[in-house]
Amino acid sequence: MLAQLGNFVLWLALATSAYAFIAAIISGRTKRLDLTQSTERAVYATFALCLVAMGVLEYLFLTDSFNVHYVATHSSRDLATGYKFTAMWSGMQGSLLLWAFILSGFNFFAILNTRAHRGSLASYATAIMAFTQVFFLGLIGVHENPFIELNFTPEDGQGMNPLLVHPAMAIHPPMLYLGYVGFIIPYAFAMAALLSKKLDEEWIRTTRRWTLFPWFFLGTGQLLGGKWAYVVLGWGGYWGWDPVENAALLPWLTGTAFLHSVMIQEKKGMLKVWNMALVAITFTLCIYGTFLTRSGVVSSVHAFAQSPIGPWFGAFVVVIVIFSCILLYTRLDMLKSKTHYESPISREGGFLLNNVLFLTATFAVFWGVMFPVISEAVTGDKITVSAPYFNAVMVPIGLLLLLLTGIGPLLAWRKTSSSSLKKHFAYPALLGLICGIVPAALGIRDVYALMSFAFSGFVTGTIFSEFHRGALARGSSSGESYVTAVINLTLRNKRRYGGYVVHFGIVLLFIGFTGNAFNQDIEAELAYQESATIGPYTLTYEGVTEEVKPLTVDLTTQLGVYKGGERLGTMWPQQKVYYKRQDQQRTTEVSIRSNLREDLYVLCQGFDKRADGQEVALFHVYVNPLVIWVWIGAWVITIGTVITMLPDPKDKARRRRVVGLPKEQEVVA
Repeated sequence: MLAQLGNFVLWLALATSAYAFIAAIISGRTKRLDLTQSTERAVYATFALCLVAMGVLEYLFLTDSFNVHYVATHSSRDLATGYKFTAMWSGMQGSLLLWAFILSGFNFFAILNTRAHRGSLASYATAIMAFTQVFFLGLIGVHENPFIELNFTPEDGQGMNPLLVHPAMAIHPPMLYLGYVGFIIPYAFAMAALLSKKLDEEWIRTTRRWTLFPWFFLGTGQLLGGKWAYVVLGWGGYWGWDPVENAALLPWLTGTAFLHSVMIQEKKGMLKVWNMALVAITFTLCIYGTFLTRSGVVSSVHAFAQSPIGPWFGAFVVVIVIFSCILLYTRLDMLKSKTHYESPISREGGFLLNNVLFLTATFAVFWGVMFPVISEAVTGDKITVSAPYFNAVMVPIGLLLLLLTGIGPLLAWRKTSSSSLKKHFAYPALLGLICGIVPAALGIRDVYALMSFAFSGFVTGTIFSEFHRGALARGSSSGESYVTAVINLTLRNKRRYGGYVVHFGIVLLFIGFTGNAFNQDIEAELAYQESATIGPYTLTYEGVTEEVKPLTVDLTTQLGVYKGGERLGTMWPQQKVYYKRQDQQRTTEVSIRSNLREDLYVLCQGFDKRADGQEVALFHVYVNPLVIWVWIGAWVITIGTVITMLPDPKDKARRRRVVGLPKEQEVVA
């Protein structure tokens, strides 16, 4: 009965979305207030119906309703309640429903935010969002319906994929989807601005936070995925240039480029065509990433099995590209810049170079992802592009982007004088030089690592010098203490100084990334009380225990960790055998000792017997320097993004002013 209810509200949501799409187009053309209000109600109804569908599916999981095919194949009676809740999005059907639900939520809140200032811009944006909603709900209803019932009720379900039974994977997909889906808002308003011919900077100002929000969650989702890979997959790293990892990286790169280049349009009225193109590319790449994950085109531990929806996603990508290109081409004359580029040694020049590098990186990653597919189509042989290609291309691009992170914000608009360059860059350059020389003196010879340390020092110097100068100036004029001046300075100009905090978080990420140049690993076959050495550490095998749990048999090995003859502690790498599954699947539970300098990372690969019959445990041991700075950097980026997104009274006042429109037709988001 509940499954039938879920199916019914799913199709009803499709109907209300279709109505919202048609009504929004008509209201955008006719400016009829009654149709606009009707469209809004249809969007509200779609959100409510998607919420009901989500609630029904969650209830089916929590109550072990194995008569529903999707529940039977992705859950089991012994699965912990928390994971029964998250199992809803562990498969294709549920993940698509989550996608549609999040999309309906974005549409709902965007409409709430535009309700008091209706107009053609908001109406056309609603139409684009509703059309996207129709596409996803239609796919779910026809091809990937999670409410299909079986003709019988199994005693138990097949269980959740063991690799997904982890806290990071419980929150990784929703965060990633908040990023993928959220870019619909800036895209919809950009295309609506073209349709309505309202091409001033207001659409950018009104969607700024709508862009920051998905950008942040897309990046956070990738870092959470990296954390999951690091502690669950057991290959010793957090980023492997996997095709699906790369698919999520692509829109993040172009979204970052857009966030930087819109500053030029806001300040100088330049790059209007460029920014429209970046928005369109970013949303297209979001749909492309969703297509890549669900089409079976690429093989990945992150991807779903091949599905008939792949061609539909491919067609939708083509529709978005054609629609965006035609719309942009027909409005080119209306997108002429107010001012012109004057000097490469300027903030405009820095942002332009920044954008070129981001797009170069995007193309390099895209080519690496698609090359195996292209090679198979052309030659019949799939030529895999692996980490060496991506590292060779992306490391130098990343280092240049890191350097620009420090240079760009300190350049003046229009043109920067030589005296200004000396004033702003002397001390940061000195700090960067020291940060490069000291590691070299300590014996580091990797050129890219030395450049990374030097650039990180330089960027850190520019960031802190900006805070320092601002605090001194504010303190001298207001009499505030230094700390109070820093806090008030940040809160008075959240976008600028929150951005600096984000940049510092990026610096910490790069410090963590640089540690990859010094990774060490060994494989060891150890009998009881035998030892292995890696770097300064000695690990002694002290036995194994076996514990039977509702879902698994846990084989927990014990390793004593020594350094310089002193015992540091004990590590407990595990193997989990899912004995109730037909395939008796095994997963690893790594053991990690982490400090600011490095991670000691150990996993148990299994057990064996030597020729003499002696039982041994097989270990893979890594020493991964500086990894913790990746996770610290993620927290700093979070803090900076929150500061940047805090409400600004000046923005609210600006959004209430739209020249030439009566209040009931003001167009803001």
